[in-house]
Amino acid sequence: MSRKLTLRYSGMNNHIPRYSCSRGWMDNGEPRCIAFGGLRVDDAIEEALLGVVDPGAVAAATAAAAQATHQRDQVREALGRDREAARYASDRAFRQYDAADPANRLVAAELEARWNRSLARVAEVESKIAAHDAATAPTAIDPKLLSVLASNLKSVWSGPTIDARLKKRIVRTLIHEVVADIDDEASEIVLVVHWAGGAHSEMRLSKRRRGQRYSTSDDIIAAIRQPVLIASDDLIAGLLNRNGLKTGNGNRWTRERVTTTRSYHRIPVFRRAEDSVEPWLNLSDAARLLKVASKTLRLAAEAGQIEAVHPLPDGPWIFARAALTTDAATSITERVRQNPRYPAGSHPNQQNLFSSTT
Repeated sequence: MSRKLTLRYSGMNNHIPRYSCSRGWMDNGEPRCIAFGGLRVDDAIEEALLGVVDPGAVAAATAAAAQATHQRDQVREALGRDREAARYASDRAFRQYDAADPANRLVAAELEARWNRSLARVAEVESKIAAHDAATAPTAIDPKLLSVLASNLKSVWSGPTIDARLKKRIVRTLIHEVVADIDDEASEIVLVVHWAGGAHSEMRLSKRRRGQRYSTSDDIIAAIRQPVLIASDDLIAGLLNRNGLKTGNGNRWTRERVTTTRSYHRIPVFRRAEDSVEPWLNLSDAARLLKVASKTLRLAAEAGQIEAVHPLPDGPWIFARAALTTDAATSITERVRQNPRYPAGSHPNQQNLFSSTT
């Protein structure tokens, strides 16, 4: 038996949604039914909803709708031909019955039965046509307007000024219902989304165990450990947001959240050296120390010619001061002096693949 899930909020600020099937227990004392947290479920449905209105999905849906309309038109034409044939057979049966001698009751009865069967066939085909016309889909929305909506919906949906009532209207327009169940063996939440157009899609989400919290991934923790060598918590929060990384609960990073995560994982805070001799330098400071261009040093680091770390794709390069006093760093400096036009060129001691023939 299926029941409607109820929603309640928990957490310190009563902002954590949780879905549960509790009406049977509350009304009739029945055993408790399924229950699960709502954060990941809401995020998954939101992602699916925005995915179906993606411009590519809209184009595919428009093409599918056009094909379905064409198929309905073909069915309508075939039913129309069947009706014409049935009416012709009915008229022919009537003419035969009308031309028969009434005194020959055996022949008249047979012709009358044929006429009745042909009339029943006409009524059957006409009822099929009426049902087909009643089931015909309503006029489709202008594809151009739908594409404009798809291109702007994501920005509108995530906008800070959007009203929650508008989001609900969008959800109710696109989604007929969501059926939820728990797969205890796989420890998964099973969601079946029934879309307004009649399509269905299934999603499976791992169910959080009792006492388990949403934790920040190890990759993000590693990304915090390295920038903290040269940046404050405020700057690290900006770097994580710029790279599209989220907290374990899916929130944007703030200075307070970076500080909390760093303290929990016992990552030391960034402090400037008292003697102003920083053990770790960013790209600009390292290039200034070597007296080379930042681009030259970056290309050398990308080629692996000097030791450096680059924890985030859209983030700083980090150099240890000790690495800037090695032979590799000296080689880069010498190469710049010998070839100032192409400082990032090949190493002067690199052997040629082909020997000279002159």
